[in-house]
Amino acid sequence: MTKSEKQVLEETIRWKWQVVADGLDERSIRRWAAVEATAIGYGGRAIVARATGVALSTIGAGINDLSNPAPLTSLVKVRRRGGGRKKTEDKHPQVVAEIESIVGPTTRGDPESSLCWTTKSTRRIAEEVFERCKVKVCPDVVARILRERNYSLQAPSKAVEGKAHPDRDAQFDHIDAKTKECVARGVPVVSVDTKKKELVGNFKNNGREWQVKGGPELTDIHDFPDQAIGKAIPYGVYDVADNSGFVNVGIDHDTGSFAVASVEAWWKLIGKNRYAGAKELYITADGGGSNGHRLRLWKRELQRFADEHGLAVHVSHYPPGTSKWNKIEHRLFSFISINWRGRPLRTYATIVNLISGTRTKAGLVVRAQIDRRTFQAGIKVTDEEMKSINIVRDTFQGDWNYTISPRPKQ
Repeated sequence: MTKSEKQVLEETIRWKWQVVADGLDERSIRRWAAVEATAIGYGGRAIVARATGVALSTIGAGINDLSNPAPLTSLVKVRRRGGGRKKTEDKHPQVVAEIESIVGPTTRGDPESSLCWTTKSTRRIAEEVFERCKVKVCPDVVARILRERNYSLQAPSKAVEGKAHPDRDAQFDHIDAKTKECVARGVPVVSVDTKKKELVGNFKNNGREWQVKGGPELTDIHDFPDQAIGKAIPYGVYDVADNSGFVNVGIDHDTGSFAVASVEAWWKLIGKNRYAGAKELYITADGGGSNGHRLRLWKRELQRFADEHGLAVHVSHYPPGTSKWNKIEHRLFSFISINWRGRPLRTYATIVNLISGTRTKAGLVVRAQIDRRTFQAGIKVTDEEMKSINIVRDTFQGDWNYTISPRPKQ
């Protein structure tokens, strides 16, 4: 049964319930609900429970009644409507006010919204209610009262990017136009970034994969860094026109030197053969990190790269807070994460093999290697070194868009 079919069936049961509910006593209700659930078959109890609000246990009791039928006229006690144990809030009306006063100070979200949520557990709220008014309340009762008043459990959602730069959209347009222009001219266009650093060892990796039942991968209980073999720093280079990726897995520091060394490794292994005779390279990168637009070391190393390979390197940085728009994030890194989900990253060889094994229906292929070189952190680039860089900034947002060309040989 599809999701849409279940929804239609649930609406039908809800309509029936609204028609017949007022004329049924307790025993008739559970029998009616049991008949509807049995007629539906698998999943029927849940559908009827959602549509009517009748408890699953009550539907189960009704099904037992159907299995052992007794005449409706038999001397079986049937509670009158409204009979039975009173709700906690009916016996102690102050409980609702106490719960709302406890939740109120910690409520998140828009106070004008009809849907609120709280970070306090139902168990802790029940304890506080008892401390305040000496009424014992079950945590499940607290949960029911909160749901009836439009509270729900919710996880934080990453949606706030920070203050938007006034030229944000214009920079997106600039990058898009520049990319199309370079691709049309045969200039290689690459999107670069550092993927999340990973501990290498017998540690749990989020996600699930198919295994023999009862035979999951066994990993260490704690992810202590001092028990790791080391750390992996995957720096990616995504070729936009070719839909292919290269990942240089570092083991030391994520610095500007490592970032440019990764781009250079791609150029030596792949780029210069794929784009034979190219004299330009266009790089799109985040605004921060090891390839940030303010990082002097990034620019100094790009100058070295340009001098050694005779390339004019055009660079465009994404505006602050928009790194997820960088193509490498959703065209390369996302698929790598999917490919190695649920697989412990026990060795560097495992990481390289999982990255290299990443494929998509759209034709993405990935190559990876380990970079065992060390990259010193904290290198200071002097003003004199910056003056020697052959950089030309664009008229539009020169801090984000610039070209570093080879310096004349002396």
